[in-house]
Amino acid sequence: MATAVCESIKIVLVEPTHPGNIGAAARALKTMGLSHLCLVAPKNYPSAEATARASGADDVLHAAEVVSVYADALQDCTLVVGTSARRRSLAWPELDPAECAERLVEAAASSPVALVFGREHSGLTNRELDHCQYLVRIPANPAYSSLNLGAAVQVLAYELHKAALETGGGAAAALTDRDRPATAAEMAGLMGHLQDVATQVGFLHPAHPRLLMRRLRRLVHRSQPDRTEINILRGFLKAVQRATDGRGGD
Repeated sequence: MATAVCESIKIVLVEPTHPGNIGAAARALKTMGLSHLCLVAPKNYPSAEATARASGADDVLHAAEVVSVYADALQDCTLVVGTSARRRSLAWPELDPAECAERLVEAAASSPVALVFGREHSGLTNRELDHCQYLVRIPANPAYSSLNLGAAVQVLAYELHKAALETGGGAAAALTDRDRPATAAEMAGLMGHLQDVATQVGFLHPAHPRLLMRRLRRLVHRSQPDRTEINILRGFLKAVQRATDGRGGD
């Protein structure tokens, strides 16, 4: 896998419970040419068990980024894909493993991206999936579809490796800074601003938001706005606020 693409693909494990799975994930990454592992609030790390299970991928393990807040792991990423083994009441746009890998490799040629794995016992929450543009599901035996975390990382790391080989690692797009895809942090800023304005004008009742903000977030994610478009939308929202009560936004 091309080095630039490899470094731009972040594998995120959210609140992993078993240190052995962290080590297995590091090993899975290294066998497929990946190196960027990020751990969100791991229950037991560093750990001798994680090092033992890494089986020679100690460099990936020791270089792992560790953060305490989920959003901090994604803030510089322009494409985020979450993994899930179960259906959700409000469906997310879904990709199969090969499609997921193709999109991530393509986007990683010009900006950081993330593939997110949830907790061993319960996966990702809907709030965590709100930060993801897509959901990927590994097709498995419907009678027994539960994959170990390390095994799931290995399956998708293989797909990423294969996609990178097929595309030659991807060519970096010649984009200006303003035209680069919006990062997760910029998207979160837009959605927070949108929620504030929707509440201010009476469109959203903060005590009873139902699924409105989740649906709006999905709509914005599908459009994949760049930084210029984010600025246009936030400028419009500030104008709405000024027209409503003379107050600009943040």
